Amino acid sequence: MKELIIQGVQVRAGEKANIKIPIAKLPTHTLIDLPIFIRSSTQEGPGVLISGGVHGDEINGIATAKKLLEAFDQELDLKRGAVIVIPVVNIYGFLSNSRTFPDGRDLNRSFPGSKKGSLASRIAHILSEEILPHIDFGIDFHTGGRMISNHPQIRVDFKDKIGVELAKAFGTHYVVHSKHIDKSFRKTAYKNKKHLLVYEGGESMRLDSYSIEEAITGTKRLLHHLEMIHSPQILQTTLVLKESTWIRAKASGIFYCVAQLGDFVRKGEVLASISDPYGQVVVPIKATTTGHLIGVNNNPVVNVGDALLHVGEE
Repeated sequence: MKELIIQGVQVRAGEKANIKIPIAKLPTHTLIDLPIFIRSSTQEGPGVLISGGVHGDEINGIATAKKLLEAFDQELDLKRGAVIVIPVVNIYGFLSNSRTFPDGRDLNRSFPGSKKGSLASRIAHILSEEILPHIDFGIDFHTGGRMISNHPQIRVDFKDKIGVELAKAFGTHYVVHSKHIDKSFRKTAYKNKKHLLVYEGGESMRLDSYSIEEAITGTKRLLHHLEMIHSPQILQTTLVLKESTWIRAKASGIFYCVAQLGDFVRKGEVLASISDPYGQVVVPIKATTTGHLIGVNNNPVVNVGDALLHVGEE
């Protein structure tokens, strides 16, 4: 493995290093830094990024990256290449239980960033300049938004053929076509000829052991596929979903969902209902297409137009 130099710190083949990159100070003048963990093999191979907490309230991803780092330190033998683990990318959001930064900026809409820009832009710049040059592939762990649960899935732009291959090797329930979004980490990586997968599982501010274990198992499958570790995992059926649609609320009221994440649903099937608080009006929510239920809004009170159910089509 070639040596890595991150923020002036040299990491030779076969070494491990824990680096803290200073970001800025809080108003209290407490220094905030970005911890980065590097584990490398003596043998040449791919560089893989494992990151969580790009959105600071998406705790599942942070827990997943932490558990994988523990596995590298305790049980997994890295046979070739190197892994770079960043469990909490958005330190500020994590400290405040927030998706965004104090100024409301979304880190995942701030790439490639700027050395002298906003806090989000500065962290994006560090990832773009200090991390991306050292990796070939990456897995960025996410969850659904506040009160939104996602069934374990990998999101990848299908024009990224290598990314699709890696997503299938990861082997969770669904591979979902998701176009690159401007100024996102994934699009910036792709522009630099790096292949970044986005894993979605569970919801923000809630630990979901099933989604975490799926993420860990899938990562081990992928690293085994890349011949970086020897850790064969049980294979499961992975469905490729070429497009997806949100079913939206046709009325405001109390939302009762009878369908379950992972269900196969048929067009016209009643999946949920919305009623007024007085029991006088009930509006059925029907599937607008045939497919698989990959996301559910858990908010019991909804407004007309709210996204309720996410259905992916093969």
